Amino acid sequence: MPKAVKGVLIECDPSIKAIILKIDQEHHDYIVEDLDDQTLVIKESQLPRLKEKLEEARSGSSILSSK
Repeated sequence: MPKAVKGVLIECDPSIKAIILKIDQEHHDYIVEDLDDQTLVIKESQLPRLKEKLEEARSGSSILSSK
């Protein structure tokens, strides 16, 4: 039986989307669907945690620099 996941539509610049994709790459905890170059569907329950990760990435204490 299919399982429904509650999601939030996110529209952002391609550069921010690339950061989100990089964050999601490790555990696939955030993205439900990658729609186009500026649009994603994110798991609603993970949105606050994703915002924290984005702030960390933008402030310089980035997970992106560790790889």
